[in-house]
Amino acid sequence: MANPKRRHSHARGAKRRTHYKLEVPGLSRCTHCGAMVLPHRACPVCGYYKKRKYEAAITAPTANE
Repeated sequence: MANPKRRHSHARGAKRRTHYKLEVPGLSRCTHCGAMVLPHRACPVCGYYKKRKYEAAITAPTANE
């Protein structure tokens, strides 16, 4: 296996790592309730996708549960 012949500086490594970053998810509005939703997924608030109800809305657990 090949090994580096010379040591790379910290700046050179930092320049390479500038592309390691998080991407912002592409959110869109739900056509039924207006909540922000990931594309191609049912709305977590109302359960609609492409003007059709697909699943029950996800509710937050209460203190009793």
